[in-house]
Amino acid sequence: MRKLLFEGLFQAPLTEPAPGAEAAAVLELAQRLERSARRRLGRSLAIRHVDVGSCNGCELEMHALGNAFYDLERFGLRFVASPRHADVLMVTGPLCKNMSEALERTWLATPEPKWVVAVGDCAADGGIFAPSYACLGGISTLVPVDLHVPGCPPDPLRLLSGLLGLIEENIK
Repeated sequence: MRKLLFEGLFQAPLTEPAPGAEAAAVLELAQRLERSARRRLGRSLAIRHVDVGSCNGCELEMHALGNAFYDLERFGLRFVASPRHADVLMVTGPLCKNMSEALERTWLATPEPKWVVAVGDCAADGGIFAPSYACLGGISTLVPVDLHVPGCPPDPLRLLSGLLGLIEENIK
């Protein structure tokens, strides 16, 4: 134990550098998203995540939106625990037989106006899981999809850009 403590004192921390995106670009994008959400909804944007059978790659990138670098909470954008409080359903993974009812019930419980975002390639068409007997394909086979964010997995900036485009497109 003593050896580990001394090594920790004299070695540099084993951390990764901050993401390559410029802080100003992230700040500007998140502020535009907050302004658009307030203009469209009169309040901040509430997001409910639904995993219908993914490998968790997309979830890691979505969780990065809440870390100290992106920190969506500072702009009022937040993930909520209940679909009854959500404006956006962000769905990851291919639609699995065992999760189809859960996704449908979540979609029905979300109040209007509501949008569905298919996150990643698997949510679009089943991805690499499409040939599986348990996979029903993309989530659009069950619920209407308003936006598809491509990637395997899509990075946090692409997720932010997609949300901004979704909100700005639907401003009336």
